[in-house]
Parts: sequence; structure tokens; C-alpha cells
Amino acid sequence: MSAAPDAAPSTRTPRPTSEASPVVPAGTAARAITPGVRGALRRGRTWIVIAVALLAGALVLIVLQGAVRAPGSPLAADNPAPVGAQALARVLADRGVEVQQVRSLDAALHAARGGATVFLHDELGVLDRERLTELAATAEHLVVARPDFGTLEVLAPGVRFAGAADGAPGPASCGLGAAERAGRLSEGQALLTIDDEAARSGVTGCFPSGDGFAVVSGVSPDGAEFVLVGAATPFANETIDEAGNAALAVGLLGARDEVAWYLPGPADADAADAPTLAELTPGWVSPVLVLLVVVTIAAGLHRGRRFGPLVVEDLPVHVRAAETGEGRARLYARGSARVHSVDQLRIGAVRRLAALLRLPRSSEVDAVVAAVAGVTGRSAASVRALLVDDEPRGDRELVALARDLAELEHAVHAAIRPAAASDAPDPTGAVTNGPGSGTNAPGPAGTDPTGRRP
Repeated sequence: MSAAPDAAPSTRTPRPTSEASPVVPAGTAARAITPGVRGALRRGRTWIVIAVALLAGALVLIVLQGAVRAPGSPLAADNPAPVGAQALARVLADRGVEVQQVRSLDAALHAARGGATVFLHDELGVLDRERLTELAATAEHLVVARPDFGTLEVLAPGVRFAGAADGAPGPASCGLGAAERAGRLSEGQALLTIDDEAARSGVTGCFPSGDGFAVVSGVSPDGAEFVLVGAATPFANETIDEAGNAALAVGLLGARDEVAWYLPGPADADAADAPTLAELTPGWVSPVLVLLVVVTIAAGLHRGRRFGPLVVEDLPVHVRAAETGEGRARLYARGSARVHSVDQLRIGAVRRLAALLRLPRSSEVDAVVAAVAGVTGRSAASVRALLVDDEPRGDRELVALARDLAELEHAVHAAIRPAAASDAPDPTGAVTNGPGSGTNAPGPAGTDPTGRRP
């Protein structure tokens, strides 16, 4: 960037008149083509639309999951939702049965020792074989809704899953009193099969459908009397009033004065049996992590050594004023920031041209364009295209634009001060002694000819 001339030119160029236009004043900048916020949004609208679509999809999924997933714990005695069992708990309470909700195995064992019927619904399969065995050895009467594989292996080794019933299962057809009083069950029952060994040990089935049964009863190897109900429909609020579901549920849980309503939670899981992080991690992860650490350390050492040793330099340090511009130019070149470079070139050119033409700093760009066109004899359209409109599409066009700007300044300087035309900025980019050129040659008295500053 060069300074204004030291002396007024011999001939003052008349200030051209131009129509007002909403252009940025020359003292501020030419019209910047660097993308602003609006331009960045316009260029990135595709990714913005994709992000908004993903966000909307996530919100819809959350809403749907919240609408589909029933609130509360399934078959909880205090859950009034369709999947809860509050209706059954209140009916039992009205009949004089004390319903005690327990959330831990210790509490369930304590209630079982007191002779209570233990109602178990392990939805997440939290209890392991050891805990199930302890519960079966302590409880005298155990009712299990929708058992899992572990429960079947501990309580009834010969009982297996047999899918779902096709429609409503048949009549009870067994010696279980609660099942006989219920008569029939509703649709949606899960079936269990009994092998010969389990049948010889006294395990019987009720409500047959094909080869399976909706309810299985017997005595576990640990001595507990158990009743396995394949589905949760006889106990759930939304289906307990269908067919004989209520009679079966009340008959199974109302046989004694107290019911321990046990829904195992995460606290009942055995932390010792949980897999460790090393067991969950694939074998190739550890070597790769070690290799990444070594590579990171090696890269840090390599990058750190390339700068060389620290150099101590006394202050103040004199730095060439041109080094700032050169450093910024290198940054622009490294980042391929052509639009920023064009903006800076045009800003400097417009400011220098306005100073050469003795125009006020508040002059608009159109005024500068008109003045330059009047002085050089060029068309206003070509001058405006050079100072405002043209946008280079590559490095070659950027270099050509910079050369054309330098030639324009040289032409204006030659038209205003013909005698000093040789001192004007060289269109090739060489540094000369002309006024306003920011040169390295000796300047006016009292200035640093080297262009250094502390």
C-alpha cells in the first residue's frame, strides 16, 4: 500500500460527476467478493438441508418411540399403563392380599422366607443361574410371567419354548385349581413344551394348543412350587379382562395372604459376571493404539526438530514493512484464498487511485471509476470491471488482474504527472521510487529509506 503524493500535481483533474449508486465509499473498500454469511449459507445450502432433514428425522423418531413405548415398567404393580399390572394389584388388595413391591433380590428372599408368594417378571433377564437357584430354594410358591431361558433351565429343566398360540388356546385340562376356575384364556398366549423327563418329574401343562401349553406348573429341583405363564397377557391391564385371564391371575397370586411383587433391576445383576473392557475389545485394537501413540510421538519430535534451535535476539527488532504483506500473501496462496487476495488488491488500488486523483476518502467507487476513465481515456465499463466486477477463476487470472491493476495505476500516474511517469509503480511489479509506491529507495527527509520500523 503506498502513501499519497508528497506534493500536489501541477494540473488538478476535475472531479467527475456521477449518479449516486449504493457502492461502498473508496475510503473504505471496493465491493468485496469474499463470501459473507449470506453467501456461505447459499453455498452450503445442500449440507444445511441434509442436516435439517437428519435433525427432523431424529425428532420424529424420538416422538414415535415415546408414543409407541409404553410408560412405566411392564407388569409393575403401580403402573396404570396398558402394559402395567395395577388393576391386578388393586383387585388383590381388595381381596385382602398384601401386595409388596420389591426391587431387589434380598427383599424378595426376605418376603419368601415369610411365606409370601413371589411373583417374578424378569423382563431384561437380569438374574443369573445362581440368583435364580437361591430364589427357588427360598420361595415356597413362585409364579413367573414370561420366563426366559435361564429361568426355564433353573426351575424346569425339561420345559422349552414353543412359539405363540394360533388363536386362543384350549380349555385348562389340568389339575391346577386356578387354571380350572379360569376355564379359557384370551388370544396372544406364548406356549411352552414339556419333554418326557420333565413330565415324569411331575411337570404338567394347562391350556394346550398343539404341542404346547400356555401355563406349566410343577416343582423345581430346589423344591419350590412354580407356575410358569408363557405370556404377560393374563396380568397386563389391557388384557386382564379378556376371557379367563383375571381369574387365572387372581387365583395364582391370591392363594396366600402376601405377594412379593418382584421385578429385578440393574442392581440385581452380578457385576463380577459382566465382561471386562479387555474382553469386549477386539484383539487388534491394543496394537493399533500402541502404534498410534508411537507415531504421534515420532511425528511430534520430527515436527519439533525442523524448526531448529531457539534464537535469542535483542529488542527492539527492526522488521521490513513489506514482510507483513509478503506473509499475508503466502497465507492466501497456501489457502488458495483468491477472493481475499483480489479484495486486498482492489482495496489498495482504489485507495491509491483516489489519493492520486485528489478525491476525498468518502468518494464512492463509481466516482473513482469515472475519474480514472476521464484521466486515462479508457471506458468506464472496463475500469469498473477491473476495479469491481471481474472475479478471477484461477491463479493465472489473479496474476493477470494484479498486473492490470498495476498498469492502471501507472497510466493514471503518467496522465497526472507526465514528467514523473518513470517514477510510477512498474506494471511488472518491480519496486520503484514513485510517490505512493512504498519503495525501498531513499524517500523524503526524515523517513527510513529501508522501509524498516521498530
